Amino acid sequence: MSQADERDADDPSFADLGIDDRILRAIADVGYESPSPIQAATIPPLIAGSDVVGLAQTGTGKTAAFAIPILMGLATNEGRPAKAPRALVLAPTRELAIQVAEAFGRYSAHLPGVHVLPIYGGQNYAVQLSGLRRGAQVVVGTPGRVIDHLERGTLDLTQLEYLVLDEADEMLKMGFQEDVERILRDTPAEKQVALFSATMPTVIRKISKQYLHDPVEITVKAKTATATNIGQRWVSVSYQRKMDALTRILEVESFEAMIIFVRTKQATEEVAEKLRARGYAAAAINGDIAQNQRERTIGQLKSGAVDILVATDVAARGLDVDRISHVLNYDIPHDTESYVHRIGRTGRAGRTGEALLFVAPRERRLLDAIERATRQPLTEMQLPTVEDVNAQRVVKFHDAITENLSSDNLALFRKLIEDYEAEHNIPLVDIAAALAVGSNDGENFFMEPEPEPEKQRRERTPRKFDDRPDRFDDHGESKHRATGADMAIYRISVGKRHRVVPGAIVGAIANEGGLRRSDFGHISIRPDHSLVELPADLPQETLEALRRTRISGQLIQLQLDQGAPGHRPISRGPRREPKRFDRRKPRA
Repeated sequence: MSQADERDADDPSFADLGIDDRILRAIADVGYESPSPIQAATIPPLIAGSDVVGLAQTGTGKTAAFAIPILMGLATNEGRPAKAPRALVLAPTRELAIQVAEAFGRYSAHLPGVHVLPIYGGQNYAVQLSGLRRGAQVVVGTPGRVIDHLERGTLDLTQLEYLVLDEADEMLKMGFQEDVERILRDTPAEKQVALFSATMPTVIRKISKQYLHDPVEITVKAKTATATNIGQRWVSVSYQRKMDALTRILEVESFEAMIIFVRTKQATEEVAEKLRARGYAAAAINGDIAQNQRERTIGQLKSGAVDILVATDVAARGLDVDRISHVLNYDIPHDTESYVHRIGRTGRAGRTGEALLFVAPRERRLLDAIERATRQPLTEMQLPTVEDVNAQRVVKFHDAITENLSSDNLALFRKLIEDYEAEHNIPLVDIAAALAVGSNDGENFFMEPEPEPEKQRRERTPRKFDDRPDRFDDHGESKHRATGADMAIYRISVGKRHRVVPGAIVGAIANEGGLRRSDFGHISIRPDHSLVELPADLPQETLEALRRTRISGQLIQLQLDQGAPGHRPISRGPRREPKRFDRRKPRA
């Protein structure tokens, strides 16, 4: 075993942490075997009732670190009737709120009566109000929308027992400091608080001292070493098209042997079965497979009887097969440590290797976390086209002919064909074509182009906005110009005296209004207000949500600017050298 595998053997299991059996079953269903460092360090003190400050990067598995102890607490009082939430998780973006809520759902799969509700800007209020009326034990929300529900009287925090601030430093960068402190003041004094942050600026330290009681401070640095001899690429692909994407890659990519990583045991069998139906020598291994079967399958992989292994993280532990040239992450891992372990299965014994990663639109955040943690950018690759696949099929057909020309049996079959030609007076080329038809499915030899899909509206999920210094000029104006839509100038009631920066405006409006990067034009920050270019045809519901949005605790009261024509560019004023906005160092 490698040193990494020896360390794995010494790691505690989830069962060692004293977790409820029903939650352990759910963790096993997801495919996790041993906790990540942040989970191993954080779960015990949270189960014991301590407040915790966790310093860890995104992608280290911290969602499970706080979700599992909260569910443990809910499980001990599951018979207690309560419509008001008992746990609140604050997240900086709607995307993260959705991911955290989904994680709670997975871990509580065997806990009857646990309801989890995400609330965030851009979603219909009726859905959220209905969920709150039915009763949700866990609410995961963005600060602006949580405050909105508090002011409406639709969110009751009087019975709150657990509060989590997830990615606290990111919330401050987006201008949510006053919102977060307002929410903290509205929660009961007696509650357990967990604060997670990648960094510990002065403001985070102040919040920790003011609102957390004698917290346990845990710092976990991700192990980020990835071998330099492994090429790393990623592909943007929706969940529904993963198998099609995988098939195209297998047809075009030249590989010796491959491991395909999926998240669940069931998925290993499903993917392997679909690959076998497509003619690939594929096998599945997971935690339910007996040891002798596992050893037999790995032996087949080593010998070449099997070329593709579909596995979970658990089943692939300790796997060391030199001929593995490719690792493909069919399901993106939720923590960066798993990613590093996975791709380490290729590039062995001094060879080069290739690592491919499927990324669904809503998983871009996890891709960003992997790139930050490994400090290695992944190269985006385009899916092979129909033409690419067909060209490769022709190459393989030609290669098969060339290989068979050197066969010892060539003389035997040449004599049989010559006899057939003489007897039936059929040209040799037709006989060769007939033999090819017998060994290939002629109707499906070439891949057909997919029917032109109906143009679908892009998912209105805000992406992470790039708030690097060179995106804004000395007036706080965005240099990015929105395209593809008629723009109008909107006025918001926050400006320089409120100490706002363009990144906070973009983050808050995108988060609460469900807007994309391309929906923003120029941003001009004035002394007591700001002007923002946004699409002229914003839906009424979005306008209402944005009027109630807060930045730095101030209602922005978004409205069309009456002092300028709707499509006139915002004046930038005289040109000067740009100031350097370093958004990585939030002000105290």
